[in-house]
Parts: sequence; C-alpha cells; structure tokens
Amino acid sequence: MLTILVLLYLGCAVTQCQKTCGYYNVTDALGVLQLSPTLVYLRPVTDWREPTYVTLDMTFRSVLQMDEKLQTLSSLMDIEMTWENQLLSWDSEEFCGISRVSIPESTIWIPDIYISETIEDNSLDVLYVHLYNNGTVQRTKTLNVMTTCTLDLYKFPFDEQKCNLTFGISTNPVKDVILASGLKAGNITLLSKATFTTGEWSLQNVKVFPLNISKNGETWSKMIYQISIKRAPMMYVINLIIPACLLVVVDVASMFIPMEGGERLGFKITVVLGFSVLLLILNDFLPNTDTPPILGVFCMVCLLIMIVSIIDSIFIAYMLHLSAVRPEVPHWLKLWVLKRLAFLVRIPTNERKLGSNILGHENTAVIEKAVSLPEQENSTSKQVSKEFKDSMEIKLLKKLLRELLLVRQHLIVTKQEEEDKSEWHMVAFVLDRFILILYLIIVTLIAVIMVSVWVA
Repeated sequence: MLTILVLLYLGCAVTQCQKTCGYYNVTDALGVLQLSPTLVYLRPVTDWREPTYVTLDMTFRSVLQMDEKLQTLSSLMDIEMTWENQLLSWDSEEFCGISRVSIPESTIWIPDIYISETIEDNSLDVLYVHLYNNGTVQRTKTLNVMTTCTLDLYKFPFDEQKCNLTFGISTNPVKDVILASGLKAGNITLLSKATFTTGEWSLQNVKVFPLNISKNGETWSKMIYQISIKRAPMMYVINLIIPACLLVVVDVASMFIPMEGGERLGFKITVVLGFSVLLLILNDFLPNTDTPPILGVFCMVCLLIMIVSIIDSIFIAYMLHLSAVRPEVPHWLKLWVLKRLAFLVRIPTNERKLGSNILGHENTAVIEKAVSLPEQENSTSKQVSKEFKDSMEIKLLKKLLRELLLVRQHLIVTKQEEEDKSEWHMVAFVLDRFILILYLIIVTLIAVIMVSVWVA
C-alpha cells in the first residue's frame, strides 16, 4: 500500500514538473501575453517615486553616407537598452531552471528612446525582447538613421569630423527615467572598431557624455555619444590635388613659351579651362559656408594667378604690336620697367640714357648734310666752272659720296628702329619674368600654408 502511494506521488511530481518546464508556463504565470494595460502602458515600478534606470550602450558599426552639401550623416549602429521591470519576476527553480524568456516587444512597457539629430529613420522594428527572472529586460535594436552633423571642412580632404548622437526620453523626465551608460568610452570604442566597416571613413573614437537639460520646468536625462571619424583622402588626392598641382606646373612652364605669336595665349586659356573643371568637381563636395576649405582657397588663388598671367600675355602681345606701330618706348615705361623693375628682378638691360639720344642728333646731322649736299655741289660747280672744268672722275666721286651719305643715314635710322623694337622686347621680357616670379612666390606660399594646415 505504501509503495503504491509513493509511486502515485512520484508520478504526480513528474507530471507537475513536465507541466511547468515550458516557456509558455512562465509567460502564463506572468500574464505577459494577455496584453495587460498595466504592463504595456505604465512604468513598471511598485513605488512611483522610485525612478527607472535605463542602461543604454551603443556600438557604432558603419558610415553609410556623408553628405557635405546637406551636412548629414547616414550611419548604422546597434543600441542595447537594459532596465528593470519590477512587475515581472519569477523563481527559476519553480520552472525547471528557466531564467530567461523572449517575449513580444508590444506586450510590456518600453522606454521611448529617440535621437535628437535624427532626420530620417530607416530602422527595422524590434519584434522580441529578453526578459530575465529577476525582472531585467534587455532590448537590442539596429538603427539605420540619417542625422545632422556640423562639418568642419577646413582641412578637406584630410579632415576629421565629430558628430553627436543625443539619446533622450520623450515622455519621462529625470525623476521617472534616468539614462546611464553601462560601458566606458574606451570599451565602446574597442567594440565599435571591431565591427566597424571601413570605407571612405575610419573610426577614431567614441566618447560618452551624460547630460541633464531643463525644459518646461522639468529636467530630462540625455546621453550624448560623440563619434570621431576620419576621411580617407587618397581618392581626393588622386582626382583633385594631383591634377590641380600638375595644371599649375604646366601653366608655370608655359611662361617659357616664346612671346611672339599666339601659342602661349591659346595654351594658357586651355589650362584655365581644365582648371575650371576641377573647381566644378570640388564645388560638388563642399557646402556653402563662411569658412571655405584651404584646398578651395588654394585653387582659387591659382586660378587668379592664371588669369593674371593671361592678362600679362595679352599685354605683352600688345607691346610687341606697339614696337611696329610706335617704335620709341615712352620715357616713364623706361624708367619704371627697364630701370627699376629690371633691377628688382635682377635682369641686366642695355638701355640708352634717358633724356638724351646721341643717335638722334647724329641722324639729324646726317640728314642735314645729305640734304645740303646737292646745294653745295651746285654752288661749287659754278665757282669751279669759272676757273676750270671738272673732270668726269671728280663728278663721279661726288655722286658716290652723296650716295654713301644717304646709305649711312638709312643704316643709322634702321639701327635706331631696331634698338627701339629691342627696347619694347626688353620691356615685355622684364614684365613677363616679373609675373613669373610673382606666380612662383604666391603659389609656393599658399602651398606651404596648405600643407601646414593639413599636417597640423
């Protein structure tokens, strides 16, 4: 009889254990699947004066897109929230050691966490959360959000950006819900780097700042995650910086093309057109801000110098034209270019004395002598005819002398015109070399400043 009772007791015990060893036994006992308004809509505390501590940890996984024009950041991240639900707990020994169950998210109260900088949210909904026997609830969600980010593009493309993600509670002030970080900033950085997808951007570090702000007479708990990312500049170096530097070098080399003809001017205009295409490409990346990037300043300065060199080429071509139309160089141009500017750029010039023209006086004397020669010949012939008749040899020598004087006059005038043209060429050469030296100084200076800014 006793044996039968023992067997019946053991059978009932085994049957009872089998009935309480399923997840549905736990959820039935807690009543979480019945969509109770108490569990779904109310903060799960037994004393309303006791705040709920929500532990928020974020793992930054990837930069999907950075829009420099709109100054927006599309990113992918994982957030894990943990809090205590004082209304849901059980003894795991009563349910065959079950210490955790997965329940639908819609069956219990969930903190309404949001990101202040969010513009667009493309995240997938979370279906289940983990509920532990001590009442701890764990919720993990992957966020795909587009947020605003104030970009500092002064060092573009060697820039490093810092974007903030401000997590907050929309309906519960700090006296009800307090946000806190479960991991330190160093651990968050290590976890994020381990899962970060490296593309155009690389993750530098993640910092965490707890913050309480006052609004509408109440204090609200916030958590700020500051993401530091650095741009990979190689694509921009190959597609922008190197072509721009090569075009500048080609434009400098074009200054050694001979000034005669229009080859230099046409070549320079072609270089400027190519440089303008690079500026259009650069403009597609940069926003309209009060502090343009140093690369944009460099390109604009180079374009300005290119335009100045084109104007210089046009002016030189005009001076070469003046050498044929107006042979004599103006006095002020000789003074400022052939004397002072040539001394400044260390170009030796064989200029004639300003204010005096020896060849001019000599030409005048030759002309007067050549003009008066026939008159002298007539008067002399009259006197000689009275005494004796000239021989044919003397007449021939006089005629030959007159022709030689005219040839000498022509040679002197031609030499003077050539020297005047040579002066125009020297003026053009001095101005051209001055623009070249100025070009090299300005480009070198802005290049040194640009490299110093990038390295700093």
